[in-house]
Amino acid sequence: MRKMAMCAVVSIAAAGAGCSSLPRGGFDEARTAPIARAITSVIAERRMPGAAFRLEQGPHVYEGTFGKDSYREDATPVAPDTIYDVASLTKVLATAPSVLLLAERGRIDLDAPVVRYFPECAGGGRDAILVRHLLTHTSGLKAGIPAKPAWQGADAAHALACAAEPTHLPGTYFRYSDINYILLGRLVETVSGERLDAFAARHIFAPLGMRDTGFLPLQRGWQARVAPTQDDHRGEVHDPTVHRMGGVAGAAGLFSTARDVARFARMLLAGGELDGVRVLREASVRLMTTAQTPAGIAELRGMGMDIDSPFARPRGAIFPVGSYGHTGFTGCFLWVDPGSRTFYVFLSNRVYPDGASNILGLYGELGTLAARAVSGS
Repeated sequence: MRKMAMCAVVSIAAAGAGCSSLPRGGFDEARTAPIARAITSVIAERRMPGAAFRLEQGPHVYEGTFGKDSYREDATPVAPDTIYDVASLTKVLATAPSVLLLAERGRIDLDAPVVRYFPECAGGGRDAILVRHLLTHTSGLKAGIPAKPAWQGADAAHALACAAEPTHLPGTYFRYSDINYILLGRLVETVSGERLDAFAARHIFAPLGMRDTGFLPLQRGWQARVAPTQDDHRGEVHDPTVHRMGGVAGAAGLFSTARDVARFARMLLAGGELDGVRVLREASVRLMTTAQTPAGIAELRGMGMDIDSPFARPRGAIFPVGSYGHTGFTGCFLWVDPGSRTFYVFLSNRVYPDGASNILGLYGELGTLAARAVSGS
């Protein structure tokens, strides 16, 4: 792959600060200034303390860091190595590629019933759920595992996932469901003999050079670089279900930086390879990033990526259907347009300090502004 021309980091410690110009290889500042203004405006309204943003099109890069990691007096300015809880980006950065990698190796059959791997899940309408239904959120299962009665641990979560009954015939209805990816994370563990965090680290993150990406950041000594989430938790997964599971799950739990997420996106645009290292076959990337939902379902999903559904806000008003990406509840998203060879990454901790902030409007705005920055319109 063509060597990337890196840009200077734009650090904005206070909302409203101006952006510095970028060196050769960066986007013209006139194109990126609206992006900076949109982000700093949300920070000024105290809907998030800070964020990291990265836009790439081939050798052209715009990287901005904005605000601070919290509202505390001793808060740290956001930097390129600030680590965020990326929430449901876990599904596409870790879980889906791990499943597809095992499918490449003949260890998982994507068209097999889930009960082939989990006989304990049989009955209750679950026998018709295929692995591909879990990947595309067409299993018919509910959105999440109930919190009550109280439970704790990954085994308890698996038992509850197995007990969930589909509300619709599998393959006929789209519902975004964490249960799907909790089961997929367990599937990786069952088939590979490694927990999801270890498998993804060895087969995805290490080969891609994603050195600041992983689960359980406190065990990695990353606490000082992790942006806090709700109730000022720093380095503990925000998702309550995954927190009860111990911090590792297929639905959430991953922590990363904008630069690392960008490396993953570059790999996808290159058909599964980065810097001469192949991570996924081109066919697996196609399964992950092109529509794989059954006929008759209006929402379009790949085996991982969102293409056209109510959650596709980061596409904005210009990137076409056929571009793809994913969001995370903590205020994170990735969107990729293969037609223009463009992607952008946005990471924030909008759930700090009390989980009440809403930045959904920013999702679509940044998608539109990113497309304009690339086109020059």
